[in-house]
Formats: sequence, structure tokens, C-alpha cells
Amino acid sequence: QVQLVESGGGLVQAGGSLRLSCAASGRTFNSYTMGWFRQAPGKEREFVAGISRTGGTTYYADSVKGRFTISRDNAKNTAYLQMNILESEDTAVYYCAARANVLMATTPGLWNYWGQGTQVTVSS
Repeated sequence: QVQLVESGGGLVQAGGSLRLSCAASGRTFNSYTMGWFRQAPGKEREFVAGISRTGGTTYYADSVKGRFTISRDNAKNTAYLQMNILESEDTAVYYCAARANVLMATTPGLWNYWGQGTQVTVSS
């Protein structure tokens, strides 16, 4: 079992930056693949970024590649999503997720644990 708590969301102007954090409970954080998803009103939840257990491999949706960076600090049981050059289309609730599998997955149903979400609003 792992509990995830996101923080760092807020209101930002287009072109600005935000850094999301995901704090995980438990002592087995480094056994989980971590990911970030987002869900805009009226849309399905979509994969944003993922990171392997050691942090050595990262994956990004095409829409955020080059602008967002996922990272993790296993000593602090925390994952991060640095979001730069934000666009109005990035407005959504952002969710942190953990997957008890070494393989990356972009389908929400394949992830085991979820945080409560944090709102990111980008004004144009």
C-alpha cells in the first residue's frame, strides 16, 4: 500500500512555470514506477509523464515533451513534475500515480495507486 499526496498546483499565466510534488507514504517508494496524469473538464484522464523506479528512464506525452520534466527523489519518497512554458491547454487537475510494475503504462487503469489531484489553471 502507498498513499500519494500532491501539492504545488495553482493559477499561473501562460508562459509561466509550476512545480508539482507528490509525497508518498511507506518505505517501498523505490519499488514503484511513478507517473503524472491530468484530466481536463469533459475529457478523459490522460498520461503526462512517467519515471522508472531508479529515475533512470523517463517518458513523456508528445504534448508536453520539451516543456515538462519528471523526476524523483527516492530518499525523500517524492516525485516531481516541473512544468515550464505552460499553455492554456495544460489547464487540468493533475494526478500522481504509482504502479507496482517495472513496465511503464499510459493507460490509467493499469496504475495501482492515485493521489487526490491538484488543480493547475493557466490563464491566457
